[in-house]
Order: sequence, then C-alpha cells, then structure tokens
Amino acid sequence: MRRIYESDALHRDDDESHAPTERDRETALQSLRSVPSGSLSDLFLPASLRHRFISVEVSTPSEEYEAGDLIPFTVTMRNRLPIPVSLATESPLLWEWSVDGDVEASSVPLRDPPDEPGEFRFDRGERKEFRKRWDQMFRVADAEWEPATPGEYTIGAAINTGDAEAKGLSAETTVRIVR
Repeated sequence: MRRIYESDALHRDDDESHAPTERDRETALQSLRSVPSGSLSDLFLPASLRHRFISVEVSTPSEEYEAGDLIPFTVTMRNRLPIPVSLATESPLLWEWSVDGDVEASSVPLRDPPDEPGEFRFDRGERKEFRKRWDQMFRVADAEWEPATPGEYTIGAAINTGDAEAKGLSAETTVRIVR
C-alpha cells in the first residue's frame, strides 16, 4: 500500500491558497495555554466587591396558604457580571433558608458544619435556582415538631457569608397561613 505522501495525489504549492504549503514555519507551534476564567476574575476582582454583583431572591407561587398545605418556594441567585465570581463562605454549607429566623424552621441545630471556609462559585451570568418547600412545621426538639398557627411568616434565604444581610446576599418573602 502506498502512502499518500509518496504518490502524486497530494499537490503542494505555496502560491495556491487551497493547497498545502511546502515551506517550514519560522517558529514552532506552541500549545495554547489557557487560564481558568474563574481564577482570572478572582485575581482582578477584589473580594470586598464581589458580593455587589450577586443577587438573591425568594419567591412563592402564592401569598396565602391553607393550614397544613406545603408551601413551595424558590431561591434564585444570579451573577450579574459577564465574568465568573466566587464568594468566600464561612463553611462548606454555601447557603441556608429560614422561617422567621429559624434555620430550616428549626430551633434545634440540624447540622454542625466544619469551621473550614468554603467557596460559592458563579459562572459568568449564571443563575442558580433552588426549589424548597416548608411543611408548616417548626422543629422544637430532636424528635418534636409543632405546627405553625395561622398568621404571617417570613421565609428567607442567605448566602453563608459574614453579614450577608448588610452585603445584600439575603432575601425574604412573607406568606400568610389561613384556616
């Protein structure tokens, strides 16, 4: 079997635009090096400003629910920049939701995350959406739950950074429970 290079099937010409050239390159090709865009934005975007470009929103399909019904809610976080942004968190737990200030509607600590910091990464223009639901129950002990009474309740969400509310990394919405 003959190789294509030994045959006349391949025409080479420096002057013809669609034919391969004979000339050697003056410089050798080098592999293209890339820097991860997240690392690049971390380098140029100061950590003290990153929180300004992330928005948090909490929404529910309705403002009023019957007693005992599940209350679905959506937490939406969005990076408004065309470059990646990362936020330092206080633990590997990146965000949390609460009802009237009780994390996950519990006055009992549910988990004890490690004291090591974490990082919440957002790609350029990324929108993260989390769907949760509250069953109108408050955890008051390890194995004891109390139902919510009719009234108004605030469902909130915050990114797990120091002083999330002051940095604009938290949001809340109010729902009403009726009989």
